[in-house]
Amino acid sequence: MKENDVTGILIDIFIKMHSQLGPGLLESVYEEIICHELRKREINYSRQHGIAVVYDDIKMDLGFRADILVEDKVIVEIKSVEQLAPVHHKQLLTYLKLTDKKVGLLVNFNVSRVKDGIVRIVNNFS
Repeated sequence: MKENDVTGILIDIFIKMHSQLGPGLLESVYEEIICHELRKREINYSRQHGIAVVYDDIKMDLGFRADILVEDKVIVEIKSVEQLAPVHHKQLLTYLKLTDKKVGLLVNFNVSRVKDGIVRIVNNFS
């Protein structure tokens, strides 16, 4: 499965769950439901996936936790905030760079239409 296939499935899941539940819930609720939908579709994922960070000769086994890593290809960063801040975009880009992943989805569920809360971030490996 390619990154575009994974992101398409995820966006379908986001739209389905947001249309049923709406905005304003805790991020952990949305995370649980996304994982439930991935399980139903037999798609591999890792929830709160710990990622090591290496700086110079120092390795930190747990530098951050990705909300959801899907098919070992796409990082999903979940927010339920009034408005996404520029730092949220940069945070996901940092995660992508540290993991050598190409694509991430930043999704803010605290919006009227979830389509307006989805941002696709691409790591250009630069």
